[in-house]
Amino acid sequence: MRTYFVVIDETDEAKTALRFASHRASKTNGAIHILALVEPTEIVPWGNVQATITEEAQLRAEELLVSSAGEILEESGIRPIITVKQGQGVKIVRAMLEENPNVAALVLGAAPSGPPGPLVSHFTGNGCGDLPCPIMVIPGGLSNEDLDRLS
Repeated sequence: MRTYFVVIDETDEAKTALRFASHRASKTNGAIHILALVEPTEIVPWGNVQATITEEAQLRAEELLVSSAGEILEESGIRPIITVKQGQGVKIVRAMLEENPNVAALVLGAAPSGPPGPLVSHFTGNGCGDLPCPIMVIPGGLSNEDLDRLS
């Protein structure tokens, strides 16, 4: 099954990418896999503080995924695969793409202004030539009507 792999966070551009992917999957009878990343925290001299910070970040990522999955299910009827991973984003995304041969496209959102984020920068720069699938970068300035039309 054709799967659209979307990396999300709490930004509007991630929501735009997810909307595009969900409409695209619905129109192509595909699936959606959404990933939330928990970036590693800097090492704090007090282990309990670091553990609390990491746990809170994990919980926020899980809440974001559950909320996003509910929106996708309600809007398109697709029950997405959801994953939370902790670590360096580029490495995690690359490994997950290699492990999942059904991924039809990596879908990322770009901010409506300003520089691109680290994933967009990496996967549209030197990191794009050896990807196992196409990459779709969805402009964050598109309206919902534009997204629906283009997907």
